[in-house]
Formats: sequence, structure tokens, C-alpha cells
Amino acid sequence: MRTSKYRKKITLTKNQKKMIIGLSAAGLLAGIVFFFTYFHVENVEVMGSEHYTEEEVKEMILRGPMASNSVLAPLLYTKDDAGDIPFVEGFSVTRTSRNTIVVSVREKKAVGCIPFLDNYVYFDRNGIFIEGEQTRDETVPFFDGIQVDAVVMDEELPIEDTVLNTAVALSTIFAKNDMIPDHIQFGDNNAISLLYGDITVMLGKDQYLEDKMTRAIAILPQLDGQKGILHLENVTNSVKTITFEAEIEEVTAENWTGGYDEYGEYTGDGEYDENGKYVGPKPMTALDYALESWVGGYDEEGDYTGEGEYDASLNYVGPRPTQETMDAMGDWTGGYNEEGGFTGSGEYDREGNYVGPNPGVSGTDEGEGEEDGQDYADGGYSEDSYDEDLYSGDSYDEDLYSGDSYDEGSYDGYYDEEAYSEDGYSEDL
Repeated sequence: MRTSKYRKKITLTKNQKKMIIGLSAAGLLAGIVFFFTYFHVENVEVMGSEHYTEEEVKEMILRGPMASNSVLAPLLYTKDDAGDIPFVEGFSVTRTSRNTIVVSVREKKAVGCIPFLDNYVYFDRNGIFIEGEQTRDETVPFFDGIQVDAVVMDEELPIEDTVLNTAVALSTIFAKNDMIPDHIQFGDNNAISLLYGDITVMLGKDQYLEDKMTRAIAILPQLDGQKGILHLENVTNSVKTITFEAEIEEVTAENWTGGYDEYGEYTGDGEYDENGKYVGPKPMTALDYALESWVGGYDEEGDYTGEGEYDASLNYVGPRPTQETMDAMGDWTGGYNEEGGFTGSGEYDREGNYVGPNPGVSGTDEGEGEEDGQDYADGGYSEDSYDEDLYSGDSYDEDLYSGDSYDEGSYDGYYDEEAYSEDGYSEDL
């Protein structure tokens, strides 16, 4: 059979062209959908991150829609420079299966941090300043006994070699035992002390640190709930002397744990705690001491009533102390006179120590009136003189004077009967 050397030219109509373009676009779109569906990331594994959680790493690194494709993510998200992510040098993204990617983080390894101005400066084992933040990462040892005058990012901090070596050694020990203290202090002669809550561990000089810390880590759980100093300064290869210097907290009405009777029933004044331990009677409160030592209780006739506002010498001392009275004194511990009696204005505390006048009350010189016009100190104006602020001219302020006698609500002291006349008190007063 002979074929023609001429082929017939095929001409497509506009509709046919549109159909072909539409089919091509649909095929391309179907391919894209298949590509993103088939290689959709369903699992993300994070490796090498100690500073951040897996969720934090994913949020910081896998940003944008392409992060959900296991083929494109390794191409677009692998970086040698982490940019503005603290404590991270770089990271890489790899695909281990069509639905799984792995994010490998290269962290800057901080062995410690020190305070500088209002920030925390983090450094590596070579003493290089690697990061600065306003918040403290409590997984990094904090050395508050190392002071520097200036810091430069990515340069060595001005820290003594011996101190830096000790800091690195301690950081390594803490990492092994997961026992990072709250603070690490370098004192005189670089003596080391660690603070774990209310327990201070004294390590002394940089010698036998491994041995000292091994023993400290074994002992600390036994001291839970206590306060004091654990001394390990003298521990050597041959000497293993360890002592605990407990801090004995004074038992007060505020921290007293009693109130239970010996049968475990709460009575409020029982001498046992809730665990059945004998803790003794409830200590006296500040109000208890004031009431026990109050110099008042006498009425105007000198009879003791227990509620009278005068002392035994008929000096006005005001009403019986109440909790409101004590609260109004704030942090001032005074209110007692030299003899130990509570007057509310005495300048001594209940132990007999001089603490000065109440800073919250004006007119504190004995004989002067307070702001409310009442007498000051240990009762009444004296028989020889009245407060000059109340006296004007030939008579006392008319607001205080009523008829033939002074208003009992305003007059706090008592007067000399011989000095009183029908025309008022004499100017001699």
C-alpha cells in the first residue's frame, strides 16, 4: 500500500481549544491536590531541643502553608541561622516518610546565667555571651555572685577563669542529677553556697564538688519543710563531716499549728496539731498582751470596773484595747510604758525595748494634744496646764465649754476645783 507524502492539516475549533486547556488545567489542579494531599504532614518529630517544648519549636519554625507538605518543608524551612529565635543556632527539616518530617534543632548550650542591669545574661562553657533575656530560664543555673561591668554578644564575658571553671563544673553536676538550685552564690575567697528553697547548702571552696553534691542531693529530701544551713565545707576524701544548722522559727499565734485536742478534735485551743503532735498552748496575740498589760479599767471615781477609761492615778487612757486598736498601730510595736504597762502611746515594746513614738500619730510630745483634741501619753492633761490649742484668751473655746462646765465628751482630763470660778477658768491656767 502506498501512503501519501502529504498529511492533512488538522484545525481545532475554539471550543476544542478551550476544552483542551480546561482539561490541562484540571489535570494540573488534580496533580497539585494529589501532591499536597499525598505528602500532607501528619506527624512532626522534634529532636535536639532542651530549651523549648515540641509545641514551641513547631510554632516558631513551621510557619506558613508550605510547612504542611513533607516535600516542600525540608526545602523551605531548613536554616543555618535561626535569626531571632533565642538559644537556637539553626535547624534542619527532613522527611522520613510521605507524612512525617523531623525538625532537628541546634541549640546554643547555656551553662549558666548572671544578672546584668535588668536582664539575665546567658553564657556557654567557654564563657561566651550567647543570649540575653528579661525573664529567667529556671532550667539554667543562676549565679548571682558573679558581677561584670560590661557584656558584648558572642564575646567572652569578663569572668575569672577559676570562677568560670567552677560554674561549668557545677552546671555539669546539676545537669546529671536534675538538682538545679534557686541561686548559686560566690562569697569570700570564692566560697560556694547554694540556695534550695529555705535550705542553704554551704560547699566551701571548689574542692571535692562531686562528692559534696552527691551527699547534698541525698540529704536534701530529708530536710523537706525545714529551714537552715547544711554544712559540707569540711568534706574531703577522708573527712565526711556534715552538719545541719536548723533555723528555729519562733512560734506565734499566726504560725501556731495547734488547736486540736489529744483525740484529734478541733477545739481552737487544743495543744495538738492535726497530726496528733503536741505543740503546746496557743501563743498570746498582740491584743492578748495589750489587754493583760493595760493600765486602764478604772472609772472617774477611781473604782476598778475593767472597762473604765482611767488608770489607777485617774489619768485618762482611753477605752479598752481592741483588735481595731492593734490594727491601727500597723507595724509599730510600741504602746507600752517603761514599767511594761500598755497605754497605747508608750514608746516601748512589750519586751521593754525603746521603739519611739508611733509614727502614724501627730503631737507625740508628752503634754501635747493629738489631732482629735484628746490628751496624749499616759493619761490626761496635767493638773497644772491645759492644751494651749484649746485655750483662747480669757476662756476656753466656746465649742468645748457648755454652761457651767466643760462638755464631758470633749474634756479628757480633769480640772483643779480651786481654780474654777463662775466666770470661767482663770488666765493663770
